[in-house]
Amino acid sequence: MATIKIGLVGCGGRGRGAAHNALQNAATKDVKLVAIADAFQDSVDGTVRLFSDKHPDQTDIPNERQFVGLDCCEKLLKTDVDVVLLCEPPGFRPRDFAAAVDSGKHIFAEKPVAVDSPGVRLFLNANAEAKANKQVVMVGHHLRFEKKHYEPIKMIHDGIIGDILHMRIFFDTGYLWTRPRREGQTEMEHQIRNWYYFNWLSGDHIVEQHVHDIDVMNWFMKDLHPIEANGMGGRQVRIGRDFGEIFDHHSVEYVFEERDVRGYSDCRQINGCWGAFSEHAYGTKGYINMDGHGTVVLNVNGKSPQVWKRDADGHQTEMDVLFDAIKEGKEFNNGDIGGTATLTAILGRMATYSGKVVKWDDAVKSELDLFPKTLAWDADPGPKPNDKGIYPCAVPGVTKAW
Repeated sequence: MATIKIGLVGCGGRGRGAAHNALQNAATKDVKLVAIADAFQDSVDGTVRLFSDKHPDQTDIPNERQFVGLDCCEKLLKTDVDVVLLCEPPGFRPRDFAAAVDSGKHIFAEKPVAVDSPGVRLFLNANAEAKANKQVVMVGHHLRFEKKHYEPIKMIHDGIIGDILHMRIFFDTGYLWTRPRREGQTEMEHQIRNWYYFNWLSGDHIVEQHVHDIDVMNWFMKDLHPIEANGMGGRQVRIGRDFGEIFDHHSVEYVFEERDVRGYSDCRQINGCWGAFSEHAYGTKGYINMDGHGTVVLNVNGKSPQVWKRDADGHQTEMDVLFDAIKEGKEFNNGDIGGTATLTAILGRMATYSGKVVKWDDAVKSELDLFPKTLAWDADPGPKPNDKGIYPCAVPGVTKAW
């Protein structure tokens, strides 16, 4: 293959990071960033400046390949890029992914792949087409490409800790960024600028962020999915004009059919609290503690612990795998795994928002579509603030979440 041409959709921090990793992949340096797309002009302008400065020999983004607006992905896909990096807010991802499959591109899609069940179904149906077309698809679950995770989890699958009895997973951190409302903004623009805090765009932080640990929980179970979930959560502290409608904490019990194994999930975004990004599995012969960005310790009864330190960042190694597959014509597709992880996270949100036990099959079939009926800068995005600028949130026991 000649120079691999890259298109980036979504010019925020994750998009810029993914593009940098793509240009620095270990398989080939014969790659160029040739097209970018974002809803906002300032994001496009900043990305052009950054990559022209940091990667001048691998950047060729003339004005005619800079796309701005709510239809920016559609415009980019009409170019001759070979691979597209989908790093836009997750609410747009299933539609953009389906369009990218239709256009014949190879695809990197950040996690989560959707924010609701109709979006997951759209993604998985498109992914089936991508498999048939032999398009390379990579979903950004970077922990699956870190040695400290994939080596010991293979050992767990081989039985080193015996039968898994239960699991615990955590993504507890403080507040993330906010983008306060600007004078003259429409409601649609404000929500897309401040996308993290609206379900139709992010899916809530259990879906957008904690999906990493949820994916590892499923991975512990040899990529089985839970059959039901129950949980609790709320918006206790993070309340204000800039925080939209999402919860600031979720706690979920996932139930797996195999031996009635339970997975206990905890995620929180509240300042001043204990923090963790970790996954833990406990078996009949031992247990494992995995720090997402740190050390992994495997304890087997009667033996000295085995320890893995973090080496290569999975954000880079996943790009190494992606571009090796494209360059060498190999088949690679982990889209179904990404879809299952996303739906597992959505199942958890359904449980915390409703306060009820939610079955996997009900989550799969849910018709609750969070995407706006019309996508335009002056259109109605759905959630509305009250006269104090505060958005309502889900009320357990009242909210119908699926």
